[in-house]
Amino acid sequence: MFARSAVALLSLLAAAASAAAEPMNAQQARAFVAGKLFSFSCFDGTAGSGRIYNDGSAAGVVKFLGRSGQRFMALPPGTLRVKGDAICASVKGLFFEPCFNLQRTSAYSFRGSVSGMGFAYCDFTRRGGRTFVARANARPLAIGPRTTGSVPDTPTADSVAPGEMRGSTTP
Repeated sequence: MFARSAVALLSLLAAAASAAAEPMNAQQARAFVAGKLFSFSCFDGTAGSGRIYNDGSAAGVVKFLGRSGQRFMALPPGTLRVKGDAICASVKGLFFEPCFNLQRTSAYSFRGSVSGMGFAYCDFTRRGGRTFVARANARPLAIGPRTTGSVPDTPTADSVAPGEMRGSTTP
């Protein structure tokens, strides 16, 4: 399961050639992608959003086709690395080290595929700086007071100073 999830998140770097696409080498890809938030959708229906960091780590949320809910994924530093002029991934549990073809499709997007498997691609679009993950049934955050009743007139132990007695009838 982790290997499948890792490959889906790594697909952030995958790309299949397109007539209008501009190929990116490893250094161009790093400058274009590192530290920025991207949403992605893949050929198999997998979708999500995440970031790839300069240290080769990645983190984000993924929703697999046919599965309910999103899953948080995080890959440790050094998972993604430059190998020659390509970006490759070292993922525990995979018997090979996949490398990626990257095609810039606009000033804010790219397409990626595992080298040799152009049919298996994901499209990525750069988003704003914050990740917003919410359920469809989520309610807005309440900013009013949490209590709905009146405040009792009876003092509590916290409101009585040491040595002071309340309710005493003696002079």
